[in-house]
Amino acid sequence: MALFDELKSSLQEAVEIKQGKKSPSNSTRYEIADVKAIRAQLQVSQQEFAEALGTSVDTVKSWETKRRNPAGLAAKVLSTIEEDPQVYYQIASH
Repeated sequence: MALFDELKSSLQEAVEIKQGKKSPSNSTRYEIADVKAIRAQLQVSQQEFAEALGTSVDTVKSWETKRRNPAGLAAKVLSTIEEDPQVYYQIASH
């Protein structure tokens, strides 16, 4: 029953936040990587970039034009490459 009460309380809190009656206790925001800038800095083609990341050229294009945003592991890898471009070369060599 304790689990149900916790879930119910959490749901009530979510509704209050949505209605603007309460502020969230914390929030997490992630910066979306600028894929085009990362690739330009690395001086690699979309094809090379896609192959290194194990994705399609169409996916890289959609990231670069902001039609889609990288998510999950791709977002983390791109963030890591942005911080340390040498990571790209390590990934690409495998």
